Amino acid sequence: MTDTLTDHCFVTVQHAGTPAGQRIDIDVGGVPVPTYFAEPRNSSLDGPPRNIILYFPDVFGAFYPNSQLLQDYFATQGFTVLGIDYFFGDSYALHVNDPNFDRPTWREKSVNQAKTFTPGWVDAVKQKYGTSGVKYFAVGYCFGAPYVFDQGETGLLAAAAVAHPTALTVDSVLKSNAPVLFSCAEIDDAFKPDLRRSVEDALSAKKATYYFQIFSGVSHGFATRADPSVENQRWAKEECARSIVQWFKRFSE
Repeated sequence: MTDTLTDHCFVTVQHAGTPAGQRIDIDVGGVPVPTYFAEPRNSSLDGPPRNIILYFPDVFGAFYPNSQLLQDYFATQGFTVLGIDYFFGDSYALHVNDPNFDRPTWREKSVNQAKTFTPGWVDAVKQKYGTSGVKYFAVGYCFGAPYVFDQGETGLLAAAAVAHPTALTVDSVLKSNAPVLFSCAEIDDAFKPDLRRSVEDALSAKKATYYFQIFSGVSHGFATRADPSVENQRWAKEECARSIVQWFKRFSE
C-alpha cells in the first residue's frame, strides 16, 4: 500500500451538532474495539437490521463530531451504521494543534492497527448480525478507503463507496467485485487525476459496476471536513452523502 496521505488529510473544520449514536465495543480476539453505533429511529420495532453500513473513517476517526454526524445521517436513511475506531482513541483529532506531532510514526502505528483489527472486527460484526437476510455496505474516507476494497474482495458487500481515497492502486481497486461509487475532489494530491482515470479505465475494461462523481472547487477531505460556511464546500459534502445513500439504496432491495 503506497503512502499517499497529504497535508489535506490533516486539515479540518469541525461541524456543529449533537451526535445521536453511541459507543459500543466489538470484541476482536479478546480486545474491545471501540465502535460508533447509529441506528434508524424505531429500529427496535422493525426487527433485526437488514442494511448495515461499515464505516471506515479518515484520520480524524469515527468519534470525531463530523464523522458522528455523518454516520447519524446514514442512520436516518434507514441504515444501521458501525464505525470502527482503528485508532483506539488516538485519532489525529487529538493532535491537530501540536506542531511537533510525529505524523509518520503515528501513521505507521495506525495502519498496523487497522490492518490487524479490521478483518476480525468485520467478522465479529457478521457474527453479531448474521448474513441471512442482511446486506452489508461499506464506505471509506481518505485513510479508510483501502479497507472498503479489502471487504469487497471477500464478497461480503452489496455495494461500496469511497470519498477522496488514499493509498489506492489500480490492482487494489480491481480485487473487489462490489459495485463502487467514487466521490472525488477536483483538488486532490492523494488521488490525482491520472490515477483516477487509470482506475476508471480499469473498471471499464473489467465491465465493473461503478460511478464516479467529481466536485469542482473542493479539495481532498471535503466529504467529512468541508467548511459549511462556504456554499460550494457545503453543497459538495451534502451531495456526496446523499449520493452514497442513493447508491446503497439501489443495491439494498
